[in-house]
Amino acid sequence: MPESAPETETKPELPGMSFLEHLEELRRRIIYSLLAVGVTFLVGWWKAERIFAFMQAPIMTALHAHKLDEKLVYTNPTDPFNMYLKIGFIAGLFIASPFVLYQVWAFIAPGLYRHERRYVMPFLFSTVGLFVAGGAFGYKMVYPAALDFLIGYGAQFQPMITIGEYTNLFLTVVLGMGIVFELPILIFFLALMGIVSAGWMWRNLRYSILVIFIIAAIVTPTTDILNMCIFAAPMVALYMVSIAIAWLVHPRQRKARAAKAKAQA
Repeated sequence: MPESAPETETKPELPGMSFLEHLEELRRRIIYSLLAVGVTFLVGWWKAERIFAFMQAPIMTALHAHKLDEKLVYTNPTDPFNMYLKIGFIAGLFIASPFVLYQVWAFIAPGLYRHERRYVMPFLFSTVGLFVAGGAFGYKMVYPAALDFLIGYGAQFQPMITIGEYTNLFLTVVLGMGIVFELPILIFFLALMGIVSAGWMWRNLRYSILVIFIIAAIVTPTTDILNMCIFAAPMVALYMVSIAIAWLVHPRQRKARAAKAKAQA
């Protein structure tokens, strides 16, 4: 009887995990993230006064330009304490974001091809970089223009701007722009799971632009068309970039690249 050829074991490139293993992995990543945010919250709370001084610079500039009293007020003795707590939490979340994003990447990494796992650093830098770029755009461009419009529109009145209301407005605009700039990352995950594709996004371009302008009209704190367009313009540009990202990470393209890399190996 002829001896059969030895069978070669092929190890799957994408190892499977059971549902309970996924839950355990998710729980561990969430615990790590919460611990990191807790530590960085203390750092943010320690520097909260200096952070708020940076935050209130735009309103001071707007009040000075309109020759108004450059001072914010509060109506409840607990307002300053609560405000510094909120600032400390937001600052801590931002400081911990690279570590938290790494935990996100570590959770989805088992579902990626081996050659795709080396993109962890570009993923972290692009995510944090886009958020910082969006926040800087909101702080330097959108927010000062909105404040100048709002303060000038009510110039016949004496403003009594509370620290709580101002902090909420600042976070809405600046963090809102930071989140808006994360659109390519959102599309990255949706395309990675095969939910959207570049072709679908391109075919629905006109409807997407309409939705973008509706979102800009809702998010912008003013009612003028100029500020709405300032909000919408980067969102349209990011949508176009997201189409290219969707094409790159869609499962069909990933499988084709994996097959090509395997053939060349």
